[in-house]
Amino acid sequence: MIEVKDLTVKFAGVTPIDDMSVVFTEGACGLIGPNGAGKTTFFNVMSGFVKPARGTVTAFGEDLLKMADYRRARWGLRRTFQTEMAIEQLSVFDNVAMIHEHSGAKRATRRDDVMAAIDFVGLRVPPRAKVGGLGARERRLVEVARAVVGQPRLVLLDEPAAGLPTEETGHLSEVIQRIPEQVGALVILVDHDMSLVSACCQTTAVVDFGRLIASGPTADVLRDEQVMCAYLGTEADL
Repeated sequence: MIEVKDLTVKFAGVTPIDDMSVVFTEGACGLIGPNGAGKTTFFNVMSGFVKPARGTVTAFGEDLLKMADYRRARWGLRRTFQTEMAIEQLSVFDNVAMIHEHSGAKRATRRDDVMAAIDFVGLRVPPRAKVGGLGARERRLVEVARAVVGQPRLVLLDEPAAGLPTEETGHLSEVIQRIPEQVGALVILVDHDMSLVSACCQTTAVVDFGRLIASGPTADVLRDEQVMCAYLGTEADL
């Protein structure tokens, strides 16, 4: 379980996260909101790239914010980014192995662990294929393979379906849904594809202008008037 209390981030005169309190329980949880709502900033806080002005994040009973960023990787935090981070000149295997090396997992099991991650996401390309020669779908799956290698405890997926046509997100959805049970990690998914969020996430939290406006079962949240107002720009009858 991830428990966030009173989290606030300030950049000069801008407050991208404003007194946010939310709990992410088990399985796959959604985190949605309009562009600029603070979702990626939240992931950056979790990853250690941004230091909040105040607030706490407790992850499975541990104070995540007190850990150095490199220790969070060894603790079990993984994430993807909106912009692909895999190195195009390296092979699929080497890109995934880089994450395994920093995960604290045993070196003796690296080859087996990397191949298991590649197989888990359903990549049907040679492990020694260069990432730069892959299509968009395969590159996105490489990113997810990097996120599930080395026994993660928490996987943060930042728009993993970005750039993919709707017909290519079905497989990605299946992969994400299998992460909690088969990998054993809690997933927090950020994406603008509400079909993907609905398929993958039992619960969803919604932020707008850095503030939490709704949280609960995904189907209920997506029908919430405040949520529809935030996405459609209409006035809610409150």
